[in-house]
Amino acid sequence: MVRRHAARLVVAFGGVIALLAAGQTAAFAAPTNDDYSAAIAVETLPFTTTIDTSGATTGPTDPTTCANKGSVWFTVTPERDGRLQADTIGSDYDTVLSAFTGEPGAFTHLACNDDYQAQQSRVAFPVTAGTTYRLMVAVCCGNGGAGGGSLRLSVSYVPPPPNDNFADAIAVTGLPYSNTQPYEAATREAGERSVCASSQHTTWYSYTPTTTTSVVAQTNPAYAGINVYLGSSLGGLSYVRCTGLYDYGSLTFVAEAGRTYLFQVSGDGTASHAFQLVEAPDPVANFAYSRSDPNSFELTAFSQTAHDPAGAGIESYTWDFGDGSTSTEANPVHRFPRDGDYPVRLAVETPDGRTDSITRVVEVRTHDVAIVRVKVPTSARVGQTVTVEVHVQNTRYEENVQVDLYKSLAGDYAHLGAVKQLVPVREAGRTTRFAFTYTVTADDLALGKLTFRAAADLSPNRDAIPADNELLSTPVKIIR
Repeated sequence: MVRRHAARLVVAFGGVIALLAAGQTAAFAAPTNDDYSAAIAVETLPFTTTIDTSGATTGPTDPTTCANKGSVWFTVTPERDGRLQADTIGSDYDTVLSAFTGEPGAFTHLACNDDYQAQQSRVAFPVTAGTTYRLMVAVCCGNGGAGGGSLRLSVSYVPPPPNDNFADAIAVTGLPYSNTQPYEAATREAGERSVCASSQHTTWYSYTPTTTTSVVAQTNPAYAGINVYLGSSLGGLSYVRCTGLYDYGSLTFVAEAGRTYLFQVSGDGTASHAFQLVEAPDPVANFAYSRSDPNSFELTAFSQTAHDPAGAGIESYTWDFGDGSTSTEANPVHRFPRDGDYPVRLAVETPDGRTDSITRVVEVRTHDVAIVRVKVPTSARVGQTVTVEVHVQNTRYEENVQVDLYKSLAGDYAHLGAVKQLVPVREAGRTTRFAFTYTVTADDLALGKLTFRAAADLSPNRDAIPADNELLSTPVKIIR
């Protein structure tokens, strides 16, 4: 096999690599563990060694799961279950580190890493006592396949977190609290159970509040599970509350003064998680209603927009509409009996008893005018100018009203004009007059009669009963 690398000619044969360049000849003997069958056995842990891999080659049975431009082999058979970590930090070339079990042709790939730190590699994986694991350190693609260099390999157990066991639970001494632990080597004790979060990687925390308060337990990242218990021994725990692995939730509950709560945090074994415990903030009450200008003729729809920052949710709603009426619905509807300013209050409560309330003044104003009469002559001639009187009644609030006048066509109406004026409040039976003039045309004669339509508009106010804002006149007979 002949390879070119930079300005040098590399010739590999047998277990030797010869380097020929500019009149120089150098030969690198293959490392003793170049072949899988001659792997260096790691006898004790932790383990560190430095070897020269300049003459490393790729064997015909070497796995190709990861990059391999020349490799060396190591084996390790751990004496206990746990998690191993191996790295090539301190080597002087670009390494690829991978782990396997099995034999050539039937390898089971466990882990592979190229650039954990600069050009060095690190892998970590769970191990079972008595099982032999194969570590292959290969030259990465960047070295052009010309062997390796000075390899430094370290292998050790990943230590479990200090609160791995129930008896070693970390005591939370004050809130807010946060503590981060790695879960790669966290284990599950014999007899350790989980109600929600099922994982082989658990840690423990304890908390004894001095006053009764609602607390929130969560993790960051949020996909670790939490089981909460009471009790003093692993076999005598009583369940309080839990959230499952990958539920992405938090736990909110009332922690009673003087009682010790045990938190079992279940990680996924691939990351560190911060366990966090804080006092639960109060919920936030709020609401909206369907229109910004409610009136006493129609139902007003109320919708709660409350939320609980602690994540427990809202359990109950209590409404007081300020007129003697109440409701416990989340989103009630209500008709106010008359115009006025009503202090509407919403009180909310969470399942663990935290409360909040808000009061907003709802202004109820009923705007309503009506066109009660359109006065026209009984007949008119072509060319005659007639007066059209529109009478508007208003008994509530002074309004600026625009009246638009239309005349009838065959199957439609044509707009003739508009008059806008102030309409004061008058007692029932009295009206405000809007006057229009219109000159009769030959087109009106062709129809034989003429009907006027009047429409009143209170904008920007909204009329509570818009059905009486339009009225037709009696037909005017058109004669020659």
